[in-house]
Amino acid sequence: MNMHAQPQRTLAETALINAFGERLSLLPGDGAVMVKRDDAIEAIKHGLPTRRLESWHYTDLRRLLTKVPAFEADAVAKALEPVLDGASVLPVLNGVSSAKLPEIEGVTVQRLSEKLTDGSVAPGLDTYGADDAIGALNTAFVADGYFVDIADGTELEKPIELQNLQSGGQSHVRLLTRVGAGAKAVIVERQAGEGGESGEALVSSVAQLVLDEGAEVTWLIVQEQPDTATHLAQFKAHIGKDAKLTLFVMNAGGKLVRQEVVVRTTGEGADFKLRGINLLAGDTHTDTTMVLDHTVPHTTSTEVMRNVVTGKARGVFQGRINVHQYAQKTNAKMACNTLLLSDDGEFSTKPELEIFADDVVCGHGATVTEIDHNHLFYLMARGIDEKTARGLLVKAFVAEVIEELDDEALVDALEARLDGWFLTHG
Repeated sequence: MNMHAQPQRTLAETALINAFGERLSLLPGDGAVMVKRDDAIEAIKHGLPTRRLESWHYTDLRRLLTKVPAFEADAVAKALEPVLDGASVLPVLNGVSSAKLPEIEGVTVQRLSEKLTDGSVAPGLDTYGADDAIGALNTAFVADGYFVDIADGTELEKPIELQNLQSGGQSHVRLLTRVGAGAKAVIVERQAGEGGESGEALVSSVAQLVLDEGAEVTWLIVQEQPDTATHLAQFKAHIGKDAKLTLFVMNAGGKLVRQEVVVRTTGEGADFKLRGINLLAGDTHTDTTMVLDHTVPHTTSTEVMRNVVTGKARGVFQGRINVHQYAQKTNAKMACNTLLLSDDGEFSTKPELEIFADDVVCGHGATVTEIDHNHLFYLMARGIDEKTARGLLVKAFVAEVIEELDDEALVDALEARLDGWFLTHG
């Protein structure tokens, strides 16, 4: 008989298991929720994912997550001014939602701690697969967040900004949103922090979005964690009949970052657009992984990622599009373009198509390049110094994706953040 001993647990795995035992009595949830939590910590006990798992091949979490900070009960975080002027802000500060909720016409907002207590969100705490380490971590520890319900036919005049802010230690948050039939909204998901006294933070965040028939949503993720933070996040969405979702992701911070995008088209006529920017500097490791399931006929999707890598940064984009057998007339295209500004920087790209239907239009492409020296010479020949010329070319490479957004306020806000990043890292 062959015996296979379980590998010795890492310090991070041990710290997570011990923290769960210490915090379990403090976590909200009825019996059904507690069962989900127990299942989640069992998954962590079996070990964090390694490169042996295909979906984690470029991000060996067991090796990269070397330390888990303790929960800091006295940590104090403050809400930030919104990315878009006039937005209704829903802050989660160090894992705790606001006691005072704004009144927004056509929108119902509830604290997630209440929905955990009554067990109504228990079905949504299931992980999506055996390799869903982020979902398991979040389910085990999540204590708060928001549930936002936008009523049928509501057209929000002002954006909603969901802020997940930390000042050190651990923070685990879940953000649930339902957008009713025919409703329209702009939603900003803000991920930021300071790092606290220890200078370290572990953040998990899961956003779940359901779009009913004919709904239209622009969802903007702005991730600006400090360079000492580990940020593990998921965005999951179901897109109903004739619904449209535009997701824009900007990663511009963090020490160890994994942003997962898990999307499923559930109604004919559904349309999904992903536009993403990874701004990578220092020695950060940033992984954007997308899984998109086209499950019904006559759906469309386009995904465009732009990456800028400098210093010793390492980036990853994994994109997998699954076209199910029933999903005839699918139109799906994916592209990932990377600009390497350093000999020490790396970027790994893995686009995949898995197609079981025979009447589809699908394609993908990826490029990795350096700054075009002819373009650089052209600008310098007209009196622009080299540093400024390089900055102009890099910003043009990234801004092309931002300017696809059909919203001047969004474009201005993102370009301002782009300028700020280049002032620091240009």
